[in-house]
Amino acid sequence: MSAELLAFASALAFVLAVELPDKTSVAVLVLTTRYRVAAVLLGVSTAFAVHTVLAVAFGSALTLLPGMLVSLAVAAVFGAGAYLLLREGFRRAEVAPEDASMQGSRPVTFARAAMTSFAVLFLAELGDASQLATAGLTARSSSPIAVGLGSFTALVLVALLAIVAGRKLRARINPRLLHRIAGFTFAALAGLALLSAFNG
Repeated sequence: MSAELLAFASALAFVLAVELPDKTSVAVLVLTTRYRVAAVLLGVSTAFAVHTVLAVAFGSALTLLPGMLVSLAVAAVFGAGAYLLLREGFRRAEVAPEDASMQGSRPVTFARAAMTSFAVLFLAELGDASQLATAGLTARSSSPIAVGLGSFTALVLVALLAIVAGRKLRARINPRLLHRIAGFTFAALAGLALLSAFNG
């Protein structure tokens, strides 16, 4: 398997695992109950693309640092991701997602629906675990474009699954358990990055 394909597959699998139980699928589900699917998909995909580019740029900038600083920065990124995921995985269940309050009841144009969808997902995903994962994987990879494409593909797949499967998907997945597994995985990656920093 080539380095590019491995980087793509790793980012795809990792971001998919992080995002499936996350608020992303809930936000997309809520948006599709209010707006046309095509407008929602366009808006959220654009938001995902912007977030992915920012994360890859940040991860690539990290590689300009000396090796030990790169490892420490990657450890910090994955440590922050572990904190966010474990906090989500161990907190009490909430009654309803806050994103639902951003929806209106009257018909809107395609452009407005797409812009609203973009805004909701862009704000909801700022500093999210998937962004941190993308930045960390980029800093550790020699194929930043492949990492970015894998991450973006995973985010769009999550949106499509939320649209197609809707509530049935969430009923069959224990989101808190997945958050915990992903959180501990992030923590392990942070630990490996720290070991690399002090043994390198």
